Amino acid sequence: MSNSRLGVDPVMSSVDNALLLLQLVGQRNAIRVAGAADELGVARSTAHRLLSTLKSRGFVTQDRPNGTYRPGPALYEIALAAIGRTDIRRIVLPALQELSLSTRETASLVFLEGNQVRFIDCVESPRSVRVGSRTGVVLPAHCTAAGKAILAALSEAELERRYPDRRLEVRTANSIGNWDALLAELERVRADGHAVNVGEGESGISAVGMAVPDLIGAPLAAIAVAVPTTRMPTQEAGDEFAPLIFAARSEIIRRLRQEEV
Repeated sequence: MSNSRLGVDPVMSSVDNALLLLQLVGQRNAIRVAGAADELGVARSTAHRLLSTLKSRGFVTQDRPNGTYRPGPALYEIALAAIGRTDIRRIVLPALQELSLSTRETASLVFLEGNQVRFIDCVESPRSVRVGSRTGVVLPAHCTAAGKAILAALSEAELERRYPDRRLEVRTANSIGNWDALLAELERVRADGHAVNVGEGESGISAVGMAVPDLIGAPLAAIAVAVPTTRMPTQEAGDEFAPLIFAARSEIIRRLRQEEV
């Protein structure tokens, strides 16, 4: 007997099942179509349709076709909005302060929002000529070191979701404006373990960034060091900051694990 004959609104039933699926994914961190169908008491085709819809909106993701479904970036973004970012800033701030001290440059915490990044917190360089705090600033992700570091940690499907038309904003003469060029750049970021930006988002500002994973390996945020281009005119000059950023990243991961205990 159909839901409508039982007096149950089929639309509300689908919404309820989708919400239950999100709860299951959140609790287990991984679920397959068969398991989802069993838990919901629906046909596998129905479970697959629901999971596919959630995947299209970024609430779940897959490592490969027909693979396990895991929490997606949209789910993390909602969670961060719900709990506020104050706690994350509190956890990261000591590492940012140490990073700014060790590099003598401005250190930032950055979150991905759609295909843009927002600077959540900054510790300014002690130098007289420096990059000022950019807390609250929003920039295209592909034009920033922090953004490229996070994008490089996303799956191909997730990149396509965030850039459905593959159009890239060009802000300076150094900005990446071609999709294939961006994919090549992200491959280099994966190989190097860090991203570099030389005047791509703002003329006169260079940066080096690394993604910070959450406890299951998804990119939670990124940290970056911003430098006047006069002190970092090339990619190679930026590479020198990588070990110090890696140390800060490791400290943040350690503190995140302590918070979880």
